[in-house]
Formats: sequence, structure tokens, C-alpha cells
Amino acid sequence: MIAPNDLRSIIRTGLLSFPVTPFDADNNVNTTAFRSHLEWLSDYPIAALIVAGGTGELFSLTPSEVVEVVRTAKAASSGSPIISGCGYGTKLACEMAQGIEEAGGDGILLLPHYLIGAPDDGIEAHIRTVCNSTNMAVIIYNRGASRVSADTVARLSDQCPNLVGFKDGTGDIDTVRRVTLKMGDRLAYIGGMPTHELFAQAYRGAGVATYSSAVFNFVPEIALAFHKAFVAGDDATCDKLLTDFYYPFAAIRDRKTGYEVAAVKAGVRMRGFAAGPVRSPLMDLTEEEDEMMRQLIKKWD
Repeated sequence: MIAPNDLRSIIRTGLLSFPVTPFDADNNVNTTAFRSHLEWLSDYPIAALIVAGGTGELFSLTPSEVVEVVRTAKAASSGSPIISGCGYGTKLACEMAQGIEEAGGDGILLLPHYLIGAPDDGIEAHIRTVCNSTNMAVIIYNRGASRVSADTVARLSDQCPNLVGFKDGTGDIDTVRRVTLKMGDRLAYIGGMPTHELFAQAYRGAGVATYSSAVFNFVPEIALAFHKAFVAGDDATCDKLLTDFYYPFAAIRDRKTGYEVAAVKAGVRMRGFAAGPVRSPLMDLTEEEDEMMRQLIKKWD
């Protein structure tokens, strides 16, 4: 396991990505297909892989499947740090974190608890308890029903040495900037909006130096080209890639709720990997939308 502070340094500026979780015809996790896809991605430089995350359909996986995904990724990733999605209620999240650690994970991305709202002090207690349940690095995913203030992040950082990152998927730049100003170098800051390249330049102004890329799953060359330009401050190249690829992709993604995952899985299949379908209640792209994705990828292949 990579020490939490070392993982913080690794992820601070490098590109992160969410591999999809392939399913077979019986709707089981397809570890063979997952391994094949990860071996292909391992040829491209990446700071870390976040498996069983949002794009990896954590919300559709059982805890034992999450552990299976981590074990498979650890064996197939050629040494890249493996961070796993982790979530649900406090007790389940703690048990899941411990299973991920035993499977060889290097850290967890703590996704929101689900369904029920919770008060700020309850969310704070939830994060603290999960941090205390594991030796791994923990990254807060500020999103959905689980949002934290800068003051809450500061208290948690003081109490939890293994809390190393803050990832935002809310689009609330005011809170993001308050966190980055207050916490400085104590944390690594990660952009986590869906297809975050669409927001990366705006987040950079709020102190967020890197992000996770879902399209890395099927067009790693484009994802890395954008990240290279982003880090260099080459906004002209970023703008061209946004216009020529990312906005057309977003137009397909935005046609139906949940296509943030389904469109990426379609792209993975079109690059020759057996990603399988998304799990219910998500829906796969239609034949027409598949063709739209195929033409977009063909343009860049």
C-alpha cells in the first residue's frame, strides 16, 4: 500500500481516470475483460486509476464485487496506484474500506451516502469514522447529498492524517475556492464534474490543479493531449479539443440521464473491448446514438 502522503503527492497534478466495470451476458463482473482493458490503458501514463467509482458503477456493485474489482485492477495495472470508490452508509462504507485495503488498494474515494439527506455534523462524523476505519488514503468526493464546507474539511484534516484529497463534483466554485485557500498544500484537489474537461479551465482558477477523466477509457490519446495542454496553460489547444471532441461527446451524453456512464461504455466497446452493458436502472445508448459515438471516435482514430 502506498502511504497516504505519498499518494497525495502522486495524484496532486497527474491525470486520474475511472475505468468502467465490464459485465458479462449474465450481468456478472467480467474480470477477464476488465483485465484486458486495464492492460491496454497501462500503456498510457496516468497518475492513478479510480476503480469502482462513478463511471465504474459503484452504485450497482455489491461490496464483494468492489473487492474483486480492486484485486483484478491491482494485478493488471502495471504498478499504477489503485484507488477504489467506497460509499453508502457509515457501517457499510467502513466494511467496504477494510475489504479494499485487504485486497491491496492504495486509497478510497468516499462517494456520497445515498437517498437520505443528512445534517452537516452527521456528514462530518460519517467521513471521520470511515477515515478512522482504514490506513489507506481517503479522498472526499464533495457531491450530491454529501457536501462539506471549508471549515468541516479543515476539522477533518486535523483529525484524520490519512485524509489527503478533496474532489468536487458540485460545480460550486465558491466552496471549492474556500477549501483550496483554507487548506493550501494540506490536500490534493481534484476536479470531479462529469466529463470534467468541460470545466477544467474554470476550476484551475479556483486552485484545482488536476481532474479525473472518463473519456480516458476509450480515447486516452485525446484525454492526455487535453491534460498536457491544461497543465501547460495552453488554452488554445484546450479550446480546440473542447470544440472538436468534448462538446460533441457531451451532446450525446446529455441525451438521457445516466449516459455519463453508458456513453463511455459504448466508447470502450467501440475500441474493441468487451465492456458489456450498464446495469439497471441505467440504460445503454440506442442504435442511433451508438452510431453517433462511432462516427465521433472514427474522426479521431
